[in-house]
Amino acid sequence: MTDARRSGRPAPPARHAGIARLALILTLLPLPAFADIVVFKTGRTMSVASARVEGEALVVQFRGGGEGTIASRLVDRVDPDEVAWPVEAVDASAAPVQTPGMPDLPGLETLAAKPFGALIANAAATHGVDVRLVHAVIEAESNYQPRARSPKGAKGLMQLMPDTARQYKVRDPYDPLANIDAGVRHLKSLLGRFDLTMALAAYNAGEGAVRRYNGLPPFAETRSYVTRILRRVGAGM
Repeated sequence: MTDARRSGRPAPPARHAGIARLALILTLLPLPAFADIVVFKTGRTMSVASARVEGEALVVQFRGGGEGTIASRLVDRVDPDEVAWPVEAVDASAAPVQTPGMPDLPGLETLAAKPFGALIANAAATHGVDVRLVHAVIEAESNYQPRARSPKGAKGLMQLMPDTARQYKVRDPYDPLANIDAGVRHLKSLLGRFDLTMALAAYNAGEGAVRRYNGLPPFAETRSYVTRILRRVGAGM
């Protein structure tokens, strides 16, 4: 018989069990300023400066500065990182990466509250892509639905095609962490070869189509896609 039954008190709801376990784990972590490793239920990991439980979410402090929130249902545990975090190497005043062609817009704070905001912010900072652009692409691709699948076989938040998923060694394209990381890396690669408009066109229609037409492909879907994202980030067309 459990202690709760002996005492006559109801057992805590199952949906809160994971949150309570995360909170307990965090209280047992060593006090020195070492990084924490967030272990997701998919087996993927993310190293952060620190992590704390607030309500039903895990709030993480990124290594490069700034905070993000991760739904506790996605997290299995938080482990201490054995490698010390070099606090002195972090420039907390550094501005977020801004993609050429995008205006200086406010509203970065509101993006953190979007679904998967912490994972998106971390991937954007890690790979040097404007976080506003990543959000706009995800919104256009899947509207933040991690199980989204297109008729052509694109999967997940950033709608990775099978060849793209293989290129970036993504085993499960429905894993939000893996999908966002690969999608941002792919977007970064395209931005390194094209301007903003053509990079978005290549993300939608493929790099080959952009080169074949030597510019924006004459596909209604691609033109609408590019226009929608550019308007979303305030760049226009």
